[in-house]
Amino acid sequence: MKEKTFTKTRNVILTGVGGQGNVMASRTLAHMLVDAGYVVTIGETFGMSQRGGSVMSHLRISHDSVKSPQIPRGGADVIVGLEPLEALRVLTVYGNPQVCVLYNSRPVYPIGVITGELSYPSGKTIRDAFERLSAAFWEIDATSAGLKLGNPVLSNIVMIGALAKTGLLPFDRRRFEKEIKKTLSVDKYNVNMKAFDAGAAMIK
Repeated sequence: MKEKTFTKTRNVILTGVGGQGNVMASRTLAHMLVDAGYVVTIGETFGMSQRGGSVMSHLRISHDSVKSPQIPRGGADVIVGLEPLEALRVLTVYGNPQVCVLYNSRPVYPIGVITGELSYPSGKTIRDAFERLSAAFWEIDATSAGLKLGNPVLSNIVMIGALAKTGLLPFDRRRFEKEIKKTLSVDKYNVNMKAFDAGAAMIK
């Protein structure tokens, strides 16, 4: 897909839980966009991330510098959720009628849900909320794609591939390939490219 460009600041939030590779995904995305000629400011928040707590990365993408790394409430243009309920939580705070959402449908259940002390909304409930609260949304099972490639953490790269295919941000497969060639061994490079392609194939 041909890379798209934009003129105003684009506010993107990547969210998930600890262990899903949220930070790695946000850094990879930021590096690709810098390579494409944009200025990217990153702000990150962690909630017991090493224990499955919330992780959120704010990316502010523009042609000029942005003063604050934090996206204001109601100010997100794109939300990428590695976990469905985390994506919905972010949407309720940072969303607006124009926001677009891409999320992984596979839940990561908190301890309270596993022990029966808390409940977790159904997939339909979450899906209906995205339909009501966003301009457009894409739901994919990135975790299954990662598992097929041997590692569920690859779901973060599956999500990057899907994000590229949506055309919401100005990067493509070529830009991703260039980025990971800088840092990964041949074996890891190959499986990451497969993960990217798997994600892109999920967006129709």
